[in-house]
Amino acid sequence: MTKRKVYQFIHHNSFFINFIYGLIVLNVLLVVLSSYKEIRNDFENLLSGFEVFSVIIFSLEFLLRLWTSDLKYESGNKISKRVKFIISKYGLIDLIAILPFYLPFIIPFDLRVLRILRLFRLLRIFKLGRISKSMQTISSVLRETKSELFVTLFVAAILLVLSSTLMYSIENEAQPEKFENIGQALWWSVATLTTVGYGDVYPVTGIGKVLSAIIALIGIGFVALPTGIISSAFIEKVQKDKKKQASNYRTCKCRNCGEELVDHGL
Repeated sequence: MTKRKVYQFIHHNSFFINFIYGLIVLNVLLVVLSSYKEIRNDFENLLSGFEVFSVIIFSLEFLLRLWTSDLKYESGNKISKRVKFIISKYGLIDLIAILPFYLPFIIPFDLRVLRILRLFRLLRIFKLGRISKSMQTISSVLRETKSELFVTLFVAAILLVLSSTLMYSIENEAQPEKFENIGQALWWSVATLTTVGYGDVYPVTGIGKVLSAIIALIGIGFVALPTGIISSAFIEKVQKDKKKQASNYRTCKCRNCGEELVDHGL
């Protein structure tokens, strides 16, 4: 009975969910603020204290989710259910959110490695996916369109390799320092195909300029393709959810007064 209450509390209690939501946002904000030397030096104790407090809360949340995970999964014994939770997407995110704090106590690290580990605190923002309906909708859309997106990315990879190889062949003699190899030309291909155009590497030969213009024009339409796939799937998903929500509400009229009543289907 106690385990069931804890499970309901961490999964459905609005106060707890909003508290975790706010704690994650504050953690991300403090990661940004701690990058400022003045703030880091003046409020070092406050930042460290809040980090310890956050890790304690996230650790308790992880342990409670691990303890009640046998109520979430139907098949398997208690051990297999808990292993299934740990290796799940959100289980791994929860673990990565707290692990960098404990690792230095177990394994001694170089200070540079320790700074890199601290950056993993930013990954706590992915915990929002569990409690945010918007994040869940986006995740569902990406899963539904993964085959179309994979085809788009595959074609993009082919275009990048092809254009960088051609540009290397054309510009190598004219600019051996900037197009020394296909790897350097690949940077130009990425900047051109995505229409970013940093301007640090660009063709100077006539044929190279023509090829650059063609790649840029292809990029205008091609970059918009995955955006269109995701946006159309997102709109379709939202419309389906609205229809599903509307179907849960039925209206009827009172026989006595004629007032329209709403049946929530409960």
